[in-house]
Amino acid sequence: MTRDRASNPIAALIQELKRLPGIGEKGAQRLAFFLIQSPPELAESLSKAIEAARLTTTLCPVCRNLSSGGGKCAICQDDKRDSRVLCIVETPSDLQAIEKSGGYRGRYHLLHGALSPLDGFGPENLRVPDLIDRIRRESVQEVILAVNPNVKGDATAHYLAEKLVPLGIRITRIASGVPAGSELEYLDRSTIELAVKYRREWD
Repeated sequence: MTRDRASNPIAALIQELKRLPGIGEKGAQRLAFFLIQSPPELAESLSKAIEAARLTTTLCPVCRNLSSGGGKCAICQDDKRDSRVLCIVETPSDLQAIEKSGGYRGRYHLLHGALSPLDGFGPENLRVPDLIDRIRRESVQEVILAVNPNVKGDATAHYLAEKLVPLGIRITRIASGVPAGSELEYLDRSTIELAVKYRREWD
């Protein structure tokens, strides 16, 4: 620990909180001041909860989702899920977003990242052989590529599709484009481009 951090613990706390995703300078300050002014038991319980989560959370051996029991995650243990459909997502947060929608009842497979050589995440990190083995073992009929619609996500989707096509299964990708209730004149160019690109048959 540097001398400045040791002599100014509040500044050190703010700097540590800024390392959290989505937390900027002002957010870190608010959290730091809140924690400092809160009852001591709050900070203690928070610290214990973080430590317990880190010690007990593992990766599900089937889908690589976060699991708190050291074995399969709750989704993989659910016999009511459709094992014929496999949704591939980048992160546990993406999985939770889809689960909250309530419209998907299949199973998942997590990549824990997207292709980005500059960030040290290459094809080997996707663990494609493991994915292919799972698809064959579970007789999966459709794979949904639910990766983010950006440069990294596009590269990842194309790479995975190329590897999965020989399996003869259905490969789909989540739709991108116009949000419900919006008006075209107020949308940005990339949103409209994706909406046209991923248009579907009228039903």
